[in-house]
Amino acid sequence: MTEISAKLVKQLRDETGAGMMDCKRALEDAGGDLDAAKRFLREKGMAQAGKRADRATTEGLVGYRVELDHGTLVAVGCETEPVARNDEFQEFARKVLEVVDAEGVEAAQRLEDERVELVAKLGENVSLAGAARFVTVDGSTISAYVHPPANKVGALVNLGGGSPDLGRRLAMHVAWSEPRWIAREDVPDELVAAEREIYAGSDEVQSKPEQAREKIADGMMNKRFFAERGGVLLDQPWIHDQSKTVAQALAEESAEVLELERFALSA
Repeated sequence: MTEISAKLVKQLRDETGAGMMDCKRALEDAGGDLDAAKRFLREKGMAQAGKRADRATTEGLVGYRVELDHGTLVAVGCETEPVARNDEFQEFARKVLEVVDAEGVEAAQRLEDERVELVAKLGENVSLAGAARFVTVDGSTISAYVHPPANKVGALVNLGGGSPDLGRRLAMHVAWSEPRWIAREDVPDELVAAEREIYAGSDEVQSKPEQAREKIADGMMNKRFFAERGGVLLDQPWIHDQSKTVAQALAEESAEVLELERFALSA
């Protein structure tokens, strides 16, 4: 067996970030050939990444960057909280944000090799859980919010009219209330029909006088489906003033929501 010097092992470790024993074994298998050892470690990393690909990434970081003409939101997931605090993981998350911010969402794919190497190094799955980049339109305002201290939930909004302060408060609302749609017309008709049928057929409605059932079912849809958390943004109670809806809060400042995105890393 080829004698592997500690200096060569250290060089391979410095260049790949792999563990000392993995580096030594790779060099032994490669007969001391540094490039071959790198290839071996890379192949091993890809195999490990493949095995871990199905593991849930409910920890990690959501980050954002907002400029005058655009804004970016990304979510990079991992399996455990200690890894989320790891310097190398955080550096990778920052790099994802920088690349998407500078070049667009699709550019994140060119970091796949680095992601695979990081999976091998950290010993758990790392995923690009989400990426969005909005561009201003006709003077619109882009705002973002990430909920501290865990930084696992965040939102990005593009607001026509209004103000940067309203945009940030709206991003906070979106992060908390997780709307699936902006307006009622965005909800698929078949989903509305199916939900309404469930409410209309419930004991709560069927126990009421027949002439009142339609109105009661409509009221339940308004309150429990459209305005519910996870429902329609404009129908939801404004988290900053529960006496008004989001639609009313926006109308007071002549604002409209052009687009939104929300990312959350959670079980």
